[in-house]
Amino acid sequence: MTNSLRWSAIAAADTPRWAELSDLLAVADGTEEFYSAEDLAEELTEPGFDPARDSWAVWDGALLVGYGQLRIGAELAENRFAQAYLDGGVHTEYRCRGIGVRLMDLMEARARELAADRHPGAPLRLRVPGRPGEDSVRPLMERRGYRVARYFTDMHRDLPGAPLDPVDPGVAMFQPKWTEPLRSAHNAAFAGHWGSTPQSAEGWRDRLASRTFRPATSALWLDGDDVLAYALTYQWVDGELYFGQIGTRPGARGRGLARACITAALQRAIDLGTFDSAVLTVDSANPTGAGALYESVGFTPVRSAATYLRDEAPPA
Repeated sequence: MTNSLRWSAIAAADTPRWAELSDLLAVADGTEEFYSAEDLAEELTEPGFDPARDSWAVWDGALLVGYGQLRIGAELAENRFAQAYLDGGVHTEYRCRGIGVRLMDLMEARARELAADRHPGAPLRLRVPGRPGEDSVRPLMERRGYRVARYFTDMHRDLPGAPLDPVDPGVAMFQPKWTEPLRSAHNAAFAGHWGSTPQSAEGWRDRLASRTFRPATSALWLDGDDVLAYALTYQWVDGELYFGQIGTRPGARGRGLARACITAALQRAIDLGTFDSAVLTVDSANPTGAGALYESVGFTPVRSAATYLRDEAPPA
């Protein structure tokens, strides 16, 4: 039961405890998603996120034993749904006590409130990430009427690893002046993709201003002032480069531009000498064949996890 526990919102002062819990769960649940306190502090300041109302912390004394956080996309997903992203976790020694159930109750209720305010009249889509392997989230999701909608696969590449193609001289490395053309390219590249929501200018600027963004290893293919393809990189773990967004404008597909950007980013990471691996996550049903592209430049699948959805009528 949760009666003896203290519930609060997540505050900036809580981020060291939050990082400790996140790292414990990264190992226990096999996600390998590690965060520093500084990374999590940035999450609390994201545009459109109010930590006082959109986050929850569960305490047993000074020990953080559970957390939840909720976000609503600034734009409609698939031009139809107000998409809510629900995420959280419970300490392994405090599971099966009703904490996860209560966190889901609170997040779902807040999602309906936010959706009604930001996207009135739109149906609500609740989206929850699963865990690899023996998914500890699945029983709770199934009891609440969620369904497995998609699988996402984490892929890994050693650096330097297998030899790369020569870097194409047409590739440029990121500069801040291309932030807005890059947002335009990303929205075009992912228009119509499952679960995708257009990126707002404010949210995109915030993403590329993050302490985790790595412009020195982020590559673009330009046509004048337009971005045709891109590979954007981040770092949360020492020695590990994460490819967060990779895409090509529809009209420029089939020319190998995304591959050229990935190759240039990997080569730059190797030349810097500060990375020993690169990782990314791909939709297992990606319609553009992204998984095969990543395998062709040396990435191999290491784990997969489900994404759970539940659709509801427009909140009142």
